[in-house]
Amino acid sequence: MAAWPTSSDAGPVVVTGALLHLASCLVYAGAHSFGGFLAGVLLLAVGRALDSGPVEAWYVDTVHRLDSSADVAPGLAKHSAADGGGLAVGAVAGGLLPAVFDGDLAVPFLLAAALNLVFIAAVLPLLHEQRPPRQGTARAALLTGARETPATVGAAVRLSVTDGPLRLVLLLTAAGGAGLVACELLGPVRFAELAGGRDDGAAVYGTVLASAFAAASLAALAATPLRRLLRGSTRAACAALAVLGGLSLVALAGPDLLPVAAVAFVGYYVAHGANWPLLSAVLHGRVTAAHRATAVSAMSLAMAVGGLLGNLLIPLIPRNTAFITVGTLVALSALTCWRLPSQRQEGLVDEPRADGKDPLDGPTLAAADAAGQHQRQIATPSADST
Repeated sequence: MAAWPTSSDAGPVVVTGALLHLASCLVYAGAHSFGGFLAGVLLLAVGRALDSGPVEAWYVDTVHRLDSSADVAPGLAKHSAADGGGLAVGAVAGGLLPAVFDGDLAVPFLLAAALNLVFIAAVLPLLHEQRPPRQGTARAALLTGARETPATVGAAVRLSVTDGPLRLVLLLTAAGGAGLVACELLGPVRFAELAGGRDDGAAVYGTVLASAFAAASLAALAATPLRRLLRGSTRAACAALAVLGGLSLVALAGPDLLPVAAVAFVGYYVAHGANWPLLSAVLHGRVTAAHRATAVSAMSLAMAVGGLLGNLLIPLIPRNTAFITVGTLVALSALTCWRLPSQRQEGLVDEPRADGKDPLDGPTLAAADAAGQHQRQIATPSADST
């Protein structure tokens, strides 16, 4: 989890992450042993940790600086849609390229490395931050950042533990990660069984997975219209999507019909893809600009933890029972969704009670600072708070 960068540091941190992605692709392309693939995985993991928060934090802070009352959910939905679309294209290209190049499995990784170079060239001007020049030397800035890192991490951890709505977001994200693992761990076996063989099953699974990524991309764009349809309630939208995801996983356990399994598989990705930007918007409503990048990384980490637990436990359960168990867990998370903060029509601002406190008896909601970096933030009254 990337804890140290703030949104103003997004450019260098994201470029560093992209360089690590590039190195991971090159290592994968030349790997011929377990050690080589392990090195590739580690490089990819560190790169992912670096880029999982700063860009989204930069976007939200920039939007709030331009309009402190802006709804960030539509932009986050477009981000999720682009992510899902990229995964869909990558799934198709990754499957086709080796066949085009006589089975050379290194080709997709080399192409991915080239795309990282294009990304680096594009991200620097896009993430240009208009702010006063830094005072002092780069070495002094690095030392200051190193000194501030423990405090930043500690504040983010305390917020994650003490803020009720943020805990709920992380819990729901972890449940979503467990569902993804159930699909991706058991899906190939299920489709091989339904297609009548491993080779046919692999082809079917690849097609269904690419379709699922594409559907998740479209679902992310539908997240805010769905919320609008449900009278602006993020609670209701997230609960409905949790039920859809849970039922989709249960449907993967049977009946033994390939079209039903394919629709169910895609259905889970639709639910997950639409839920992510809504939960992200809730998360951004609970943190200040200083901790935003860390909070986004915490959300990614929560999904990874859910996936890790799924990887450890799901293989111990019979396949159909595992689908039903995880599906039930995801469906029951709809109850947790009803504990998320209330929201007005087309708004992301928590509805305070008359005493100014959060409806979940959480910390007092304080006004944003004069810079307008955030509309509402969790704050403890102090001499410099308003």
